[in-house]
Amino acid sequence: MVEQCVSNGPKRKEVAKNGKKEKQKTEETETQRRTSDRIKSKQREEKERLVRKRVQILDEQEEKGNLRKRPNANVTEEEEQVVMAEKLLNQVLGSTEKQKEVTLSDAGGVGNVVTEKSATVKVKDTLRLFNKFYLQLVQEEELRCAKAKVDKNVSKGSKKTSKGSKKSVDKSKKENTAEDDKKKSKRPDLKAISKMMEANAIMYPEKTIGDIPGINVGHRFYSRAEMVAVGFHSHWLNGIDYMGQFYKKGVYHNYMFPIAVAIVISGMYEDDLDNAEDVIYTGQGGHDLTGNKRQIRDQKLERGNLALKNCVEQCVPVRVVRGHECASSYCGKVYTYDGLYKVVQYWAEKGLSGYTVFKYRLRRLEGQPLLTTNQVQFSYGRVPQSVAEIRGLVCEDISGGQEDVPIPATNLVDDPPVAPSGYTYRKSLQIAKNVKLPTNVSGCNCKGTCVDPRTCACAKLNGSYFPYVNCHGGRLIEARAVVFECGPGCGCGPGCVNRTSQRGIKHRLEVFRTPKKGWAVRSWDFLPAGAPVCEYIGVLMRTEDTDHVCENNYIFDIDCLQTMRGLDGRERRLGDVSVPAINNFDGDDQKSESVPEFCIDAGSTGNIARFINHSCEPNLFVQCVLSSHHDVKLARVMLFAADNIPPMQELTYDYGYALDSVSGPDGKIIQMPCYCGAADCRKRLL
Repeated sequence: MVEQCVSNGPKRKEVAKNGKKEKQKTEETETQRRTSDRIKSKQREEKERLVRKRVQILDEQEEKGNLRKRPNANVTEEEEQVVMAEKLLNQVLGSTEKQKEVTLSDAGGVGNVVTEKSATVKVKDTLRLFNKFYLQLVQEEELRCAKAKVDKNVSKGSKKTSKGSKKSVDKSKKENTAEDDKKKSKRPDLKAISKMMEANAIMYPEKTIGDIPGINVGHRFYSRAEMVAVGFHSHWLNGIDYMGQFYKKGVYHNYMFPIAVAIVISGMYEDDLDNAEDVIYTGQGGHDLTGNKRQIRDQKLERGNLALKNCVEQCVPVRVVRGHECASSYCGKVYTYDGLYKVVQYWAEKGLSGYTVFKYRLRRLEGQPLLTTNQVQFSYGRVPQSVAEIRGLVCEDISGGQEDVPIPATNLVDDPPVAPSGYTYRKSLQIAKNVKLPTNVSGCNCKGTCVDPRTCACAKLNGSYFPYVNCHGGRLIEARAVVFECGPGCGCGPGCVNRTSQRGIKHRLEVFRTPKKGWAVRSWDFLPAGAPVCEYIGVLMRTEDTDHVCENNYIFDIDCLQTMRGLDGRERRLGDVSVPAINNFDGDDQKSESVPEFCIDAGSTGNIARFINHSCEPNLFVQCVLSSHHDVKLARVMLFAADNIPPMQELTYDYGYALDSVSGPDGKIIQMPCYCGAADCRKRLL
């Protein structure tokens, strides 16, 4: 039973005995944070101004192409401006950026040192912020295109105008079309990078030689922009990332610059030769950017080409990233970090198109993890292509045909292997006899699909905002206190973006057995950040009716109200919403404050969600959703992807326990070890 207690299904979120103490500590932390924010406000504003200046200079430099060299100098005039801006930036920042820990005071006045998050967690947080910005900008583009489509239809249906006015209208249409095309050309991912820079959110803004903390060999980026967001490769287009003269200081003062730090191999040059461990890499420049991979002019030994030459002479390794075709990525590729390579040789020769190109031989350093890529092939893991290929298959479909996509179960741990048992699979919630659902509310009057958040009644409940974007079948932009979706009382159809969580399981999921954590769940498909995975299904019942239940580790408290109010140590989420149930909430009702009134019991009846394990660094998050009614105490519980999740990676979410918060029948505190294996694992589940 210990094994299953650790893993299967969410554990009940009991009230922490030290709730008041946690609340006081949180308030003190918030006070210190606000003080710190005020002190750093002017510094942050100045830094953001300088970062914007730097971006502007670099963009102008890229547009010019052939940079104007100053007499007797190795750097351009523009590069010197960047150097001066960065020097001033560092003067402004001082030593505040190097602070690694924060001292807090608890209720007893004892100072506690809060250690910094691990580099792996920081990378995840940075990419999540980038994805949020990206999805927000995708939504802006979707709304703009939808509005343009509506305007076009209105224009078609209007009456014929006079010749003079028609010419005026035609001229106006051309101007609008040109303006729309201009806006559309600005990609959301590049805009998201600009937002990251403006927010000073680039994880590693300064370039460095060697591995980047938190990004291990095999890490997958789902766009070039993601690499820029964390500072792994600082340009979204150029294949060679290098350090300029600015870095000739401190630990790098003995180096000759420029120095290359990272390259991207993506098959864009006709002269490349990729043999995995040994690579012939073609330098940059003189390339036909139309996509036919041909050279149209000679390359020059400058910028990135010169930087790679200096790597040869100074034995400086470079990070190598390979790009591969990927239908799941919005840019059509996935980029995998394949480790450090030594640049062992360089030369110039006539390329296949007859123009001079610079060639660089790179050899992978020994002692690194095995490659997951070779040439243009990419290993996604053991993803079966048919039932016959599934290793350890113990059940072809645990849903018994109820789900649109079969859910196989595998077991390579037990001998003899057994299938999941002791429950009945159910696709929809079962309502307990003493629970009465609220009557359906009247919804929006939109037709077909909801388009304008200013007029859609459901969007107004979300703060005149649609929480989802249409791409990849619908994605939630960010976790919210509660999401209001369109329901049975709405005029829109099932294809409406604001019904994203109601479409059932759409990805190929698998239940598999683990050595220590019992049953677990993974996906055979790539899951983009914000994608709905599944709803938590079971018996909807009153929490008080579970008090007598023992050894049931599948009870999920519907704590939407507690999350919205930030109670019992829960992280308060974005909540620009208007809900009568919240406004009428009786703050004196201590029971309602501390313990959610309703829960979902998936012990004997449930769906695949009951098998999803806990992790201290989860890749899923819980989201409360309302559609047919607006009672937050009876919200639907959905699980969404928090990150871009590669195939065959275990799916997890945080069960949300406070340590020492759960007591057994004898009144003793229950302690349970955690086996999630995360870098920042708390070591205990309870």
